Amino acid sequence: MTNVFSEISPWQLFLLGGPVMWPILLCSVFAFAIIIEKFHYFFSIGVNVLDLKDRIFAALQKNDIKEALACCESKASPVANVLKAGLLKHGMPKEEVVEAMQEASQFEIPRLEKRMLALSTIANVSTLLGLLGTVTGMCGSFHTIQVRAAAMNPVTPGDIAGGIWEALITTVAGLIVAIPVFVAYNYFVTRINRYVVLMEMLAVDLANFMTHLSFGSTSRKG
Repeated sequence: MTNVFSEISPWQLFLLGGPVMWPILLCSVFAFAIIIEKFHYFFSIGVNVLDLKDRIFAALQKNDIKEALACCESKASPVANVLKAGLLKHGMPKEEVVEAMQEASQFEIPRLEKRMLALSTIANVSTLLGLLGTVTGMCGSFHTIQVRAAAMNPVTPGDIAGGIWEALITTVAGLIVAIPVFVAYNYFVTRINRYVVLMEMLAVDLANFMTHLSFGSTSRKG
Protein backbone atom coordinates (compact mmCIF):
# COMPACT_ATOMS: atom_id res chain seq x y z
CA MET A 1 0.00 0.00 0.00
CA THR A 2 1.42 3.38 -1.00
CA ASN A 3 2.11 5.87 1.79
CA VAL A 4 0.45 9.10 0.65
CA PHE A 5 2.66 11.22 2.91
CA SER A 6 5.72 10.09 0.97
CA GLU A 7 4.17 11.36 -2.26
CA ILE A 8 3.26 14.85 -1.01
CA SER A 9 5.76 17.39 0.25
CA PRO A 10 5.38 18.83 3.77
CA TRP A 11 4.61 22.25 2.30
CA GLN A 12 1.82 20.81 0.13
CA LEU A 13 0.37 19.04 3.18
CA PHE A 14 0.55 22.29 5.09
CA LEU A 15 -1.38 24.11 2.37
CA LEU A 16 -3.96 21.31 2.16
CA GLY A 17 -4.65 21.84 5.84
CA GLY A 18 -6.12 25.25 5.18
CA PRO A 19 -5.86 28.52 7.13
CA VAL A 20 -6.04 26.85 10.55
CA MET A 21 -2.56 25.43 9.93
CA TRP A 22 -1.02 28.87 10.41
CA PRO A 23 -2.04 29.31 14.07
CA ILE A 24 -1.04 25.68 14.70
CA LEU A 25 2.38 26.45 13.23
CA LEU A 26 2.62 29.55 15.41
CA CYS A 27 1.79 27.44 18.49
CA SER A 28 4.55 24.99 17.60
CA VAL A 29 7.12 27.79 17.29
CA PHE A 30 6.20 29.32 20.65
CA ALA A 31 6.12 25.90 22.34
CA PHE A 32 9.53 24.95 20.95
CA ALA A 33 11.02 28.24 22.18
CA ILE A 34 9.57 27.80 25.68
CA ILE A 35 10.72 24.18 25.94
CA ILE A 36 14.27 25.08 24.92
CA GLU A 37 14.30 27.97 27.41
CA LYS A 38 13.04 25.75 30.25
CA PHE A 39 15.58 23.02 29.54
CA HIS A 40 18.35 25.62 29.56
CA TYR A 41 17.04 27.09 32.82
CA PHE A 42 16.87 23.75 34.63
CA PHE A 43 20.32 22.86 33.36
CA SER A 44 21.72 26.16 34.66
CA ILE A 45 20.28 25.70 38.17
CA GLY A 46 21.39 22.09 38.55
CA VAL A 47 23.27 21.49 41.79
CA ASN A 48 24.44 18.57 43.93
CA VAL A 49 22.11 19.21 46.85
CA LEU A 50 23.74 16.78 49.28
CA ASP A 51 27.20 18.20 48.61
CA LEU A 52 25.90 21.76 49.06
CA LYS A 53 24.23 20.81 52.33
CA ASP A 54 27.35 19.08 53.68
CA ARG A 55 29.56 22.06 52.81
CA ILE A 56 27.21 24.54 54.45
CA PHE A 57 26.81 22.46 57.61
CA ALA A 58 30.58 21.94 57.83
CA ALA A 59 31.13 25.70 57.60
CA LEU A 60 28.51 26.33 60.28
CA GLN A 61 30.15 23.86 62.61
CA LYS A 62 33.33 25.92 62.26
CA ASN A 63 31.22 29.04 62.88
CA ASP A 64 32.34 30.32 59.48
CA ILE A 65 29.24 32.08 58.18
CA LYS A 66 31.13 33.72 55.33
CA GLU A 67 32.16 30.34 53.96
CA ALA A 68 28.61 29.03 54.27
CA LEU A 69 27.29 32.06 52.39
CA ALA A 70 30.00 31.64 49.75
CA CYS A 71 28.85 28.05 49.19
CA CYS A 72 25.35 29.34 48.42
CA GLU A 73 26.53 32.23 46.27
CA SER A 74 28.64 29.90 44.12
CA LYS A 75 25.50 28.05 43.00
CA ALA A 76 22.84 29.78 40.88
CA SER A 77 20.11 27.54 42.25
CA PRO A 78 16.76 28.21 43.96
CA VAL A 79 17.79 25.79 46.70
CA ALA A 80 20.99 27.73 47.36
CA ASN A 81 19.12 31.04 47.37
CA VAL A 82 16.65 29.77 49.97
CA LEU A 83 19.43 28.47 52.21
CA LYS A 84 21.29 31.75 51.84
CA ALA A 85 18.23 33.63 53.12
CA GLY A 86 18.29 31.44 56.23
CA LEU A 87 22.03 31.89 56.74
CA LEU A 88 21.64 35.68 56.63
CA LYS A 89 19.46 35.32 59.74
CA HIS A 90 22.21 33.46 61.61
CA GLY A 91 21.96 34.12 65.32
CA MET A 92 18.28 35.07 65.10
CA PRO A 93 15.44 33.01 66.61
CA LYS A 94 14.41 29.93 64.67
CA GLU A 95 11.09 31.53 63.71
CA GLU A 96 12.84 34.37 61.91
CA VAL A 97 15.17 31.97 60.12
CA VAL A 98 12.24 29.86 58.91
CA GLU A 99 10.26 32.94 57.89
CA ALA A 100 13.18 34.29 55.86
CA MET A 101 13.53 31.02 53.96
CA GLN A 102 9.79 30.83 53.36
CA GLU A 103 9.83 34.32 51.88
CA ALA A 104 12.78 33.37 49.67
CA SER A 105 10.98 30.25 48.45
CA GLN A 106 7.91 32.33 47.58
CA PHE A 107 10.18 34.35 45.32
CA GLU A 108 11.91 31.33 43.78
CA ILE A 109 8.83 29.20 43.04
CA PRO A 110 7.33 31.67 40.52
CA ARG A 111 10.67 31.70 38.73
CA LEU A 112 10.53 27.91 38.49
CA GLU A 113 6.97 28.06 37.19
CA LYS A 114 7.66 30.82 34.67
CA ARG A 115 5.96 30.21 31.28
CA MET A 116 4.43 26.94 32.46
CA LEU A 117 0.92 28.37 32.06
CA ALA A 118 1.79 29.40 28.50
CA LEU A 119 3.04 25.89 27.74
CA SER A 120 -0.13 24.31 29.09
CA THR A 121 -2.27 26.77 27.14
CA ILE A 122 -0.43 26.04 23.89
CA ALA A 123 -0.99 22.30 24.33
CA ASN A 124 -4.73 22.79 24.82
CA VAL A 125 -5.10 25.41 22.09
CA SER A 126 -3.25 23.21 19.58
CA THR A 127 -5.72 20.39 20.21
CA LEU A 128 -8.68 22.74 19.85
CA LEU A 129 -7.26 24.26 16.66
CA GLY A 130 -6.99 20.76 15.21
CA LEU A 131 -10.65 20.20 16.09
CA LEU A 132 -11.56 23.57 14.58
CA GLY A 133 -9.81 22.60 11.35
CA THR A 134 -11.76 19.34 11.32
CA VAL A 135 -15.05 21.19 11.65
CA THR A 136 -14.23 23.83 9.03
CA GLY A 137 -13.00 21.15 6.64
CA MET A 138 -16.19 19.13 6.99
CA CYS A 139 -18.27 22.31 6.61
CA GLY A 140 -16.43 23.00 3.36
CA SER A 141 -17.18 19.52 2.08
CA PHE A 142 -20.89 19.77 2.92
CA HIS A 143 -21.06 23.22 1.34
CA THR A 144 -19.62 21.80 -1.86
CA ILE A 145 -22.18 18.99 -1.82
CA GLN A 146 -24.99 21.51 -1.32
CA VAL A 147 -23.80 23.74 -4.15
CA ARG A 148 -23.39 20.81 -6.55
CA ALA A 149 -26.77 19.39 -5.61
CA ALA A 150 -28.51 22.76 -6.06
CA ALA A 151 -27.00 23.00 -9.55
CA MET A 152 -28.21 19.47 -10.28
CA ASN A 153 -24.64 18.36 -10.85
CA PRO A 154 -23.38 15.00 -9.64
CA VAL A 155 -21.01 15.10 -6.67
CA THR A 156 -17.68 13.38 -7.25
CA PRO A 157 -15.09 12.34 -4.63
CA GLY A 158 -12.79 15.04 -5.95
CA ASP A 159 -15.33 17.73 -5.12
CA ILE A 160 -15.25 16.97 -1.40
CA ALA A 161 -11.66 15.74 -1.13
CA GLY A 162 -10.31 19.21 -0.32
CA GLY A 163 -12.51 19.61 2.73
CA ILE A 164 -11.72 16.12 3.97
CA TRP A 165 -7.99 16.76 3.52
CA GLU A 166 -8.32 19.94 5.60
CA ALA A 167 -10.24 18.11 8.31
CA LEU A 168 -7.75 15.26 8.62
CA ILE A 169 -4.52 17.22 8.27
CA THR A 170 -5.44 19.86 10.84
CA THR A 171 -6.37 17.12 13.32
CA VAL A 172 -3.03 15.41 12.78
CA ALA A 173 -1.11 18.71 12.98
CA GLY A 174 -2.85 19.74 16.19
CA LEU A 175 -2.00 16.41 17.82
CA ILE A 176 1.59 16.49 16.57
CA VAL A 177 2.04 19.80 18.39
CA ALA A 178 -0.04 19.02 21.48
CA ILE A 179 1.34 15.58 22.40
CA PRO A 180 5.04 16.49 22.83
CA VAL A 181 4.07 19.77 24.52
CA PHE A 182 1.97 17.85 27.06
CA VAL A 183 4.90 15.49 27.67
CA ALA A 184 7.30 18.40 28.15
CA TYR A 185 4.84 20.18 30.45
CA ASN A 186 4.45 17.16 32.72
CA TYR A 187 8.22 16.68 32.80
CA PHE A 188 8.78 20.28 33.87
CA VAL A 189 6.04 20.05 36.49
CA THR A 190 7.82 17.03 37.96
CA ARG A 191 11.12 18.94 38.06
CA ILE A 192 9.46 21.95 39.70
CA ASN A 193 7.77 19.83 42.36
CA ARG A 194 11.11 18.18 43.10
CA TYR A 195 12.77 21.55 43.64
CA VAL A 196 9.94 22.73 45.87
CA VAL A 197 10.20 19.62 48.06
CA LEU A 198 13.99 19.99 48.25
CA MET A 199 13.69 23.63 49.28
CA GLU A 200 11.23 22.75 52.03
CA MET A 201 13.27 19.82 53.34
CA LEU A 202 16.60 21.65 53.34
CA ALA A 203 15.05 24.75 54.89
CA VAL A 204 13.80 22.65 57.80
CA ASP A 205 17.16 20.87 58.12
CA LEU A 206 19.09 24.14 58.12
CA ALA A 207 16.79 25.80 60.67
CA ASN A 208 17.05 22.80 62.99
CA PHE A 209 20.83 22.59 62.55
CA MET A 210 21.33 26.29 63.27
CA THR A 211 19.07 26.05 66.33
CA HIS A 212 21.02 23.03 67.55
CA LEU A 213 24.31 24.87 67.15
CA SER A 214 22.98 27.92 68.97
CA PHE A 215 21.60 25.78 71.78
CA GLY A 216 24.89 23.88 72.08
CA SER A 217 26.87 27.13 72.17
CA THR A 218 24.58 28.56 74.86
CA SER A 219 24.87 25.37 76.92
CA ARG A 220 28.67 25.43 76.81
CA LYS A 221 28.69 29.06 77.91
CA GLY A 222 26.37 28.20 80.77
